[in-house]
Amino acid sequence: MKDIRYYSDLMNLGLSDDKLDALNEYMNMVLKTNEVMNLTAITDPEEFALKHLADSLSLISYVEEYKDLPASDISVIDVGTGAGFPGIPLKIACPGIKLTLLDSLNKRIRFLDEVVSELGLKDVTTVHARAEEGARKAELRDGFDLVVSRAVASMNVLAEYCLPFAKVGGSFVSYKSGEVANELADAKKSIFLLGGSLLRVEEASLADSDIKRSFVIIKKEKKTPRAYPRKPGTARKSPL
Repeated sequence: MKDIRYYSDLMNLGLSDDKLDALNEYMNMVLKTNEVMNLTAITDPEEFALKHLADSLSLISYVEEYKDLPASDISVIDVGTGAGFPGIPLKIACPGIKLTLLDSLNKRIRFLDEVVSELGLKDVTTVHARAEEGARKAELRDGFDLVVSRAVASMNVLAEYCLPFAKVGGSFVSYKSGEVANELADAKKSIFLLGGSLLRVEEASLADSDIKRSFVIIKKEKKTPRAYPRKPGTARKSPL
């Protein structure tokens, strides 16, 4: 069976047995809770290990500036985290990061609180809020070295959701599937307005599969204007 140990070895992550055990325990918690709460459509453990765990961890395999993340104490926020992807796997693999998990659904936040407690994870904060509301909180706005998101939305929408959380000099990294050139062309204006600049796109195949992954890496060059993000729902209805 191709489990997270298989993918860790394949990706040269060098994860210890304790970390691998914690990733498996996390998977079991998600799958058990999924029986009563919709957390994921992926219920096969082998598929879960690839499409959730290995995918979440692929940031530290394919994006050069985050290869030293395991030893880092940088602040990270996962916007629209859902069941905790990619934030929880990154925290397990890289316990030195200071992690914030933000989601709009309170029952998912309660589940994540259980995960954090059960796995004994330190320096993890959960926030129940929509991205547009969270980015208006003084303790969160301009507060993070790294903003990550696997949320399903176009880049011009994600930029408005995520860039306000990044410090000047920090980064927003969006996990995207496949080709993103057209999305980025549409998002050029919004990225600039929100204080960002496109650094590059890192393209890769997800470990031992033909699944294509693109990391869109945006540098925060200046503070996001106070007008953004707009009211909840506006970014999706009227993208910048």
